[in-house]
Amino acid sequence: MSKNPRRISCHWCQHFYVTWDNSFPYGCRAMGFKGKIMPSLMVFQASGQACLSYSEKKGPANPEPDKIP
Repeated sequence: MSKNPRRISCHWCQHFYVTWDNSFPYGCRAMGFKGKIMPSLMVFQASGQACLSYSEKKGPANPEPDKIP
């Protein structure tokens, strides 16, 4: 287990989604599970490694407020 693993934010991953299930609000399409905590944290707790399925979302990261439809 590495001392300083790369911290991954699921919010910027194309596989991340928010569910309608109040008991399990966060999901990962790549791993196929839902949970109470962010999927990247679940992966790190289980394996001790950063998520290998992370894939950054395509498109603008922070659109300008006047360009939001």
